[in-house]
Amino acid sequence: MTLLTPIKPVRKPRIGLYSVGLRAYWEQFPGLRERLEQYGVFIEQKIAQWGEVFNYGLVDTESEGRQAGEWLNTQNVDLVFCHAATYSTSSTVLPVHQINKAPVVFLNLQPTERMNYDGSTTGEWLAHCGACPVPEFANAFNRAGIPFKVVNGLLGLDYTPDISLTNEVTNERKEAKRAWLEIEQWVRAAAVPRTLRHSRFGFLGNTYNGMLDMYSDFTMIQAQTGIHIDVLEMCDLDRMLREVTPQETKQKLDEVLAMFQLSGDSPSDPIARKPTEEQLEWSCRVAAAQEKLVREYDLDALTYYYHGAPGGEYEKLQGGFIVGHSLLTARGIPCSGEGDLKTAIAMKICDILGTGGSFSEIVVVDYVDETILLGHDGPFHIAISEGKPILRGMGLYHGKQGTGVSVEAKVRTGPITTLNLTQTGDGKLKLISSEAESTNGPIMRIGNTQTPVKFRQHPDDYMSRWFAEAPTHHCAMSIGHNASLFSKVGELMRIKHVELV
Repeated sequence: MTLLTPIKPVRKPRIGLYSVGLRAYWEQFPGLRERLEQYGVFIEQKIAQWGEVFNYGLVDTESEGRQAGEWLNTQNVDLVFCHAATYSTSSTVLPVHQINKAPVVFLNLQPTERMNYDGSTTGEWLAHCGACPVPEFANAFNRAGIPFKVVNGLLGLDYTPDISLTNEVTNERKEAKRAWLEIEQWVRAAAVPRTLRHSRFGFLGNTYNGMLDMYSDFTMIQAQTGIHIDVLEMCDLDRMLREVTPQETKQKLDEVLAMFQLSGDSPSDPIARKPTEEQLEWSCRVAAAQEKLVREYDLDALTYYYHGAPGGEYEKLQGGFIVGHSLLTARGIPCSGEGDLKTAIAMKICDILGTGGSFSEIVVVDYVDETILLGHDGPFHIAISEGKPILRGMGLYHGKQGTGVSVEAKVRTGPITTLNLTQTGDGKLKLISSEAESTNGPIMRIGNTQTPVKFRQHPDDYMSRWFAEAPTHHCAMSIGHNASLFSKVGELMRIKHVELV
């Protein structure tokens, strides 16, 4: 086990697949059916890299379509790919999705980049005419009120079947690579609703007083995302703390020393100093209790905040939160501060997709570099850090009670995407994503996470557009350009997605 081994693995998406054709063709054109079925097996094997695949096979009549719909229901699939292998009537396909309600994506994947015009036969053409029925499918689905998406491109074989009269080696062509990247994104995105529907989010303490953007109706959140919210008390964590042994504290200290570097005193900020042995020992003991809490309540994510009375036991307890919650975030249990449940969900989406998801807000604008620093006073997603994060001892937490150890770090340089989950005036959730670049610009040495981010617009123009979308003021920062991936998550969860470009 490594220090970044997930405490709970992401659930694999369950993907339905079937190919379509016209039954009258099989007797007319010997070998065509078997050829199309082999294309379907190729697609199945490719998709199996990213999810569990349930391939019904060929559907060629409306009655077969009904059987396929019932069979897909028994497989509890999250997403269905309909491979338009050749022409098929829309009456063959529509019943599948009137019975099975999983989202559907049509695959228009032509096996060849160009027909052998001089040597082609009708049977050969029919093996390559997958685009022919897709407009008919689109019309029927639109009139039936069933949403759908289409992936267009080349099949991407690395060989040519013996029966073929043309070249079918297309795996290196851009049209095949683009199509398979889109298919991969659909499959990966399908892991998000499946995992969320089986997720338990802990809500420890309360929301920071007065942050109206973060208040949400737990029932509304569960209705739109499928997550269960477990309301936890500080006394639950305190009970865990009392069970922590010296050996468990030492084990956490070993983890901390492996994953962080310890700071000296900040050269600029008198409240940011070298962590004391007492502060480190306390943070590690609290971290051990935090992991116990996650395991006892079987949590997949956690949002937290506790103010507490000055000098109280729980004030001291929450002062040790940031290190342990950073460790948990790195191991697949995203933790968001200030009781921001919506951003915990955004962080979990990023984590399910393997792109990180670090807790952030606007820190300051650098008008010289034209970057916006994004970060927070913790926690931080260690797995996407630029080098080892730094631990600083804090004489106080600004705007909060207590003292303790905080994380100073930046997300690694390169492409990033922010993901914001907000709530609109009509009670609907909305995703907002922005692709940008993390730069190697300077950061302050004040014990906070900070990443200089260069968006595609001037900071003022970008902020105007972002503020106009009425976001939650926190967001999750992921590595990579993921807006297309996040948009597919929104489609599958039936949550509106806005990309700021």
